[in-house]
Amino acid sequence: MIIYPAVDIKDGRCVRLVQGEFNKVTVYSDNPVEMGLKWEQMGAEYVHVVDLDGARTGHAQNTPVISEMAVKLGIPVQLGGGIRTIEAIETLLCKGIHRVILGTSAVKNPELVKQALKTFEGSVVIGIDAKDGMVAIEGWAKTSEFTAVGFAKKMEQLGAKTIIYTDISRDGMLEGPNLKAMEEMVKAVNIEIIASGGVSNLEDIRNLKDVGVSGAIVGKALYTGSLDLKEAIEAAK
Repeated sequence: MIIYPAVDIKDGRCVRLVQGEFNKVTVYSDNPVEMGLKWEQMGAEYVHVVDLDGARTGHAQNTPVISEMAVKLGIPVQLGGGIRTIEAIETLLCKGIHRVILGTSAVKNPELVKQALKTFEGSVVIGIDAKDGMVAIEGWAKTSEFTAVGFAKKMEQLGAKTIIYTDISRDGMLEGPNLKAMEEMVKAVNIEIIASGGVSNLEDIRNLKDVGVSGAIVGKALYTGSLDLKEAIEAAK
């Protein structure tokens, strides 16, 4: 299981939100590149980056700093937030981003997903953010009519190889992941599931590993110091 340290970017700075709410923001660094390098030096194999401004506006907003991160880090970067067109995907991949995440656009524009998965294959990951089991969109501001599991099956049929599954109610709360929901998702599809939301300690990492996810995104716990990245990586192995 791979541990993905999260670097969430708002106004060019590294921040954390609580349950995706923009008025509940904590700034952890003015330099996201340095933060990415720190996680790499501690043994991270991959970094998970979110353009929060992009997620809210529907257009990439922090591309210069994210591109710099992709160039300076010796490990791959996956990016989500406001990626809504084939052109945007192509631009980001050309700038050195290893994988892009389609979230809202996957719900609103299945043709885009179909085309993106066909054109870029493993470089496109589907992000499913769930609120009470339903898929949320537009920076978590709205809920769609899809269940998370039903939507995952649909994405699998279109050719998705990896899904990042976030339980919004757990995000930034340090209350532990929704293991039941994660296990249900792992059993429902035959593709990689990366768990996101609520990871706060080593026990959470071990529990997720037992559930069968292929990766876990860890954010606030690393920034507050309640979880040590090196120990998390060791537990994940």
